[in-house]
Amino acid sequence: MPALIPTSFGATVTWLGRVEDHADSLRATALNSMFASFAGVDGEHHAGLTRASCSRVVSQYPKGTQIRNTRQFSIVSAEELEQIAKNAGLDAIDPGWIGASMVIRGIPDFTHVPPSSRLQIAGGATLTIDMENRPCHLPAKVIDQDAPGYGKAFKAAAINLRGVTAWVEREGQITVGDEVGLHIPDQDPWRHLQTVRNQG
Repeated sequence: MPALIPTSFGATVTWLGRVEDHADSLRATALNSMFASFAGVDGEHHAGLTRASCSRVVSQYPKGTQIRNTRQFSIVSAEELEQIAKNAGLDAIDPGWIGASMVIRGIPDFTHVPPSSRLQIAGGATLTIDMENRPCHLPAKVIDQDAPGYGKAFKAAAINLRGVTAWVEREGQITVGDEVGLHIPDQDPWRHLQTVRNQG
């Protein structure tokens, strides 16, 4: 019995990008096309089969521990970027400002798509969603370079709208304009989630 349900929700790739040197800048350079390999995107700062653990998983591993890289892609939705811009008082948010790998349009409430869902590109490349990508302060510096004074507003403006991280399950080419299908796990929400949250 299949464990993933193909849904009627689909999207279109509207933007692709690559962060070439995170130490220099979070800014992503726009691309028309990219090849998603099992290690991610060649030349992308977040590429690799493994990565050093960061603050997002500090409860599980000391910072810097080598772990499986499930953060090869940072994917956001065009609709949620528009809402972030509105929240921050901007006309628009350039995906490059926040180091996005991909922007898609068409899936509602995209940030909260269930972990382990698949985004299947029409050509075959498939990305597995790891989890919500929580907003942080890092885009502020880049935003302020192009929209002075607005960087500090990003973190609060992007709560519940920052998109997801993902990793490559099937290799393939991805091009702006490609159609994307959403497949979600056939699984009920865990009944004890709120209990765990209340422990925090």
